[in-house]
Amino acid sequence: MTEYDVEETGSVAEPLNLVTRLARAGFDDYVVYERDGVWTFAGGALATVSLDAERVRISYGDEVTDRAWTGSPGEAMRSALAELPVGGWNAYGRVHFSFAGLVPGLGLRGAVPPPGEVVRVIVPRTEVRLDGQTVRIRGVDAGERARVREILDASIEADSPRAAEVDIRAGGESYRERVAQAVKEIRQGQYQKVILSRVVRIPFPADLVATYELGRRGNTPARSFLLRLNGAEAAGFSPEIVVSVDGSGRVTTQPLAGTRAFGRGSEADAAARAELESDPKEVFEHAVSVRTAQEEMRRVCVPESVRVGDFMGIKERGSVQHLASLVNGDLADGRSAWDALEAVFPAVTASGIPKRESLDAISRMDDPRGLYSGSVIALSQDGSLDAALVLRAVYQEGSQAWLRAGAGIVADSTPEREFEETCEKLGSVAPFVVRA
Repeated sequence: MTEYDVEETGSVAEPLNLVTRLARAGFDDYVVYERDGVWTFAGGALATVSLDAERVRISYGDEVTDRAWTGSPGEAMRSALAELPVGGWNAYGRVHFSFAGLVPGLGLRGAVPPPGEVVRVIVPRTEVRLDGQTVRIRGVDAGERARVREILDASIEADSPRAAEVDIRAGGESYRERVAQAVKEIRQGQYQKVILSRVVRIPFPADLVATYELGRRGNTPARSFLLRLNGAEAAGFSPEIVVSVDGSGRVTTQPLAGTRAFGRGSEADAAARAELESDPKEVFEHAVSVRTAQEEMRRVCVPESVRVGDFMGIKERGSVQHLASLVNGDLADGRSAWDALEAVFPAVTASGIPKRESLDAISRMDDPRGLYSGSVIALSQDGSLDAALVLRAVYQEGSQAWLRAGAGIVADSTPEREFEETCEKLGSVAPFVVRA
């Protein structure tokens, strides 16, 4: 059984600056995850668990186990992680949107299994947690821990990164046409709501570490993340969680639906908020999302424990403001955090209502999503799991970098307004993209 050595010191250095230093330290794989004022850097893979449509693969040291799985993808992941001979492990990784196609009872109509890897998590060799007062380092390699301490203790004067221009309005006509088609299908009764998205290509390679640092200073996310896993990179400022499950089995999801611009001055922001709170289209979109979240939570929670809190409050997220609610419940006996993730995945605010029909529409009208509207996750051996919804992010793989944003389409939607909503959301990320 591998055990971590732990050391803790005081530090008043800015956590954001420190985690970006670590991200540049040469780890092949890493995940930065921010939650409630605490930043975690997970560097290097002590173990890796990945899953595709047919097989789950476990890598630990020189040992590799590759086997078929059946039934629930979440249970396949839970079982694989439980086999790891690592005491007190935490794991970090990504879940692609196509995970939905593997969940029993929620597959896309007539779809073939999603190609490629759908889930990848690492149990890190070295894990650093920073909250602005203390630094806690857990690791299995003394030399690597020493190198991390040197990086954290170094006095480095870094230039502030400078953003390059990205045109977020390109490709609008195609998006408007897809919105019009979705409105037609909704009015025909095929589904109630669907989220359609559009991709904005970045015409240069991006420095995602610098982009994350600059963008985090300009955003107020529920979670933030920066990762490089198996060569693919992403940095984002998540406006909401898909689900969070603590060690006692308390489950929380946070639907955000209904959007207006923010950050245009106090008078303009107040007017936009009043419009948001009174717009029948936005209120309907939010209410049906909350209803769906309640129904999904009751599948895995004690039914009478499911409650809505802070109904239709306002959350300010970078360049936009949203209607927001919390839905809480207690996991039923025999259920795991992975069951909770399956129950609410993909987030209703990134897919649609009903989910099966909206996922079918997305498969017809959207480009393959990859990590967009999936999750970056942090989970622990104690059964807890925290899943950030991957929105307001920049993605990079090989020589290609891109942004992506969507809007919720309902019967009263207009193509022009939904296009403008995507631009408002892209405004949380595009102004911070740094050229490599």
